[in-house]
Amino acid sequence: MPTVQLRNFTIHYAQEGKGHPLIILHGLGNNSQSWKNQLSALKDNFTVIAWDAPGYGKSSDPAEEFKHFSQFADVLKEFVDTLGYESIHLLGHSMGSAIAIDFAYRFPNLVDKLIIADPTRGAAGLSKEENAKRLQERLDSINNLDPSELAKQRAGNLLSPNAPEEIVREAERIMSQVRPPGYRSVSYSLGNLNQMSILPSISVPTLVICGELDKVTPVSEAEIFHQSILDSKLEIIPDTGHLCYQEDPETFNEKIVRFLEK
Repeated sequence: MPTVQLRNFTIHYAQEGKGHPLIILHGLGNNSQSWKNQLSALKDNFTVIAWDAPGYGKSSDPAEEFKHFSQFADVLKEFVDTLGYESIHLLGHSMGSAIAIDFAYRFPNLVDKLIIADPTRGAAGLSKEENAKRLQERLDSINNLDPSELAKQRAGNLLSPNAPEEIVREAERIMSQVRPPGYRSVSYSLGNLNQMSILPSISVPTLVICGELDKVTPVSEAEIFHQSILDSKLEIIPDTGHLCYQEDPETFNEKIVRFLEK
C-alpha cells in the first residue's frame, strides 16, 4: 500500500484503477480498509484512492489533536497536491463528508463532483447540552475502553438490523483499529462542526447518499444537506444503515458511477 510524505504527516492510502481520480474519505470509526468493495468495483472507471486520515490506519498521528475539520482538509489539500492532481472527484462518508464539504468550499477549482454519504451536521444538529454530552461520551469511550470493546459497543448501531453477520464482524474488525489521537481529533471536530452557512455556497455538482435505516445520521439529516446545497441530488440506499456502502456496495457503487459519469 502506498504512502506519501507530507510536511507533518505520512499519509497511507489504498489505490486501484485508472482514469480520473476519485478520492474517498472514511468516517469516525473506519479507515481505508472499509472501502475495499469500492476500490475493486470502481477501478475500471476511475483511479480510486481511499486514504487513512491523520491518526487513522497506517497514517501518522497529529502532533497535537485537531479541533476542526478544516485541519483535516488542509492535510487533504497537501495530499492532493503531492499526488499531482489538478482536479478530483471527492467522496466523504459521515465525518469524511465534513472534510469533503470544507475542501469543496475552500478549493472549488480542485473538485469536479462531490459526494457526501450519510453526512453529519455535528454540533449544528444538536442542542448545546446534547453536543457537550456526545463529545464527552466519545472521549470517555476512547479514553477508557479497549478499541475492540469500543468496536463491539458501536458497530451494531452503524448497521441495519438485518445486516449479515460477516458485515458486522468486518465493521467490528476495522473499528477495533481506531487510535486515540485520531478518534479524539474527530470527536473535538464534530463538537465544533457547523457548516450550515457554507452549504449554499457549495458550487460543484453534489450527490447526497444515505442509508434508509441510518440511525446515526438519518435520512432527515441527508434531506437538510440536499435542500441546502443548490446543485445536489439525493439518493437513498434501501434497507441499509449508516455504513450503507458496506452493506449494499452494489447499489452504492452503481449510484456513484451514474452520478460521476453523467
